[in-house]
Amino acid sequence: MCKIMIPVGTSDFTEIRKEGFYYVDKSGMIAELMKTSGTKVTLITRPRRFGKTLGMSMLAAFFDIRQDSRELFEGLEISKQTRLCAEWMNQYPTLFLSLKSVDGLDFSGAYGRLTSVIAKTYKEHLYLLDSDKINPYDKEIFQRIAAKKPTPEEIKDSLFMLTRMLEAYYEKQVILLIDEYDVPLAKASEKGYYPEMLDMLKGLMQTFKDNSSLKFAVITGCLRIAKESIFTGTNNFVANTVSDTRLNEYFGFTQTELDRLLRDTGLTSHAAEMKAWYDGYHFGDLDVYCPWDVVNHVKNLLLDPSKKPLSYWKDSSDNAVIRSFIDYAGDDVTRKFETLLSGGYVVQSVEEDLTYDYLHSSEENLWSILYLTGYLTRVRARELGNELIPKGSLALRIPNAEVKEIFESSIKKWFEDSSKAWKREELFAAVWNGEAEKVTSEMTRLLRKTISYHDYKEDFYHAFLAGIFAGAGYAVESNKEHGEGRCDVVVLDPAGDRAAVFEAKYSKELKNLTKDCDEAAAQIDERMYAEEFEEEYSQVVCYGIAFYKKRCMVRCKEL
Repeated sequence: MCKIMIPVGTSDFTEIRKEGFYYVDKSGMIAELMKTSGTKVTLITRPRRFGKTLGMSMLAAFFDIRQDSRELFEGLEISKQTRLCAEWMNQYPTLFLSLKSVDGLDFSGAYGRLTSVIAKTYKEHLYLLDSDKINPYDKEIFQRIAAKKPTPEEIKDSLFMLTRMLEAYYEKQVILLIDEYDVPLAKASEKGYYPEMLDMLKGLMQTFKDNSSLKFAVITGCLRIAKESIFTGTNNFVANTVSDTRLNEYFGFTQTELDRLLRDTGLTSHAAEMKAWYDGYHFGDLDVYCPWDVVNHVKNLLLDPSKKPLSYWKDSSDNAVIRSFIDYAGDDVTRKFETLLSGGYVVQSVEEDLTYDYLHSSEENLWSILYLTGYLTRVRARELGNELIPKGSLALRIPNAEVKEIFESSIKKWFEDSSKAWKREELFAAVWNGEAEKVTSEMTRLLRKTISYHDYKEDFYHAFLAGIFAGAGYAVESNKEHGEGRCDVVVLDPAGDRAAVFEAKYSKELKNLTKDCDEAAAQIDERMYAEEFEEEYSQVVCYGIAFYKKRCMVRCKEL
């Protein structure tokens, strides 16, 4: 068995290197950042699970003056640049903090988490309290913050003050690394305390403005929040997003890195499925795989080579953005979703400067957030042929099988929830009365309200049929053994002493609708799907249905 250890669940660079976990070398990012070391603040935005935290942990290990990291970086790409390493490795006081845990049901709870994160950062530097270089008044504030007893204003000023204290102690400017800076705002927007959290983070981020103690800062997040709303007054500010080319090879796995990983683990036979499920992201001019998915699947394959690909990304988030989009959807959005799910692309205006409180204020913002958070990706110009894309717009599509599955499961859940609110009484009455024409018209009306997936294949219609009756007091069986085979859907109404048997066909062409409908009805008799229900229920009604896109035809036979 392969003895390579795959690091799932840890984003700590030092732990990964010390414990001998497999590491895809991203240390070249250090040299790339140093090319613009005069830039005061670099904001890097990428979707979740693309290695932002591990990258920031690597930067902290490299720069932090309190560490000796030569062994950690031995053999990595950056170690070849001896002059750069001599100048920068472990030469500067470095602050590294992550805001991804700052969450709460209300502002009080989230503020408590923020206070804890800041306090933890302060407690890593308790040695400052013993130094004569530190102002006594600053020491008093330091102690309150470390003890989680600061005033709100002291929290807002906390990073500014700590950089000043570190510069006084080391007589060197400070490098500041903030990971997942926008998570507190995303959570606040979801739970209704956005203004309070925005005010708090605006204060905290003022550490970037006119701070002579700051050497430079690197910040990561999912969105480039409009500069005027949070980074007010920050000069020499550079944002690097999924649309930019620089730094993209350092977030996600390139094809070369994926191929090397599969060779090293003896899993090259799984390359095609990896590509279908986890590749397809186009960041700038580079194509990348989602690293979270890759390492999870590789680890599972090492334990069980027959393991099928899973949607690991889905399990790491509630994917609320897709659900909110579906809830927003009108006819135009529905058609675009169906185009995406059938493998096509849509052309949409994309705005990269968004604020969380306005994410759902327009359809354009929703398309933008799907793109910026990795649910959609940009189509290459060479794949568009001669189609002209308007300035400010992008051709967008679903990147891979995993994200397509996320869309489909979100739509299925939306259908299950929303169908309960649809008016179905006339359909139910028509079913039990054997009114095939009325069932046809009512079923067609409801089909028009759905978002199709699986390119209108049979499982879509089976789910549609079962979902219509589910949650309405009926027992619904789908694809269970009855008679001499499996009928598609059976609806049981024990209280009414009746049952309905449905056999559905998918018509590949509209002209086949009548023929396929007759075949579905005939199949119920031929395979005796309804016989077992005749003894148990006084009324058994059978329907053959044929579907073509969002049209249907129904035949009825009451037994």
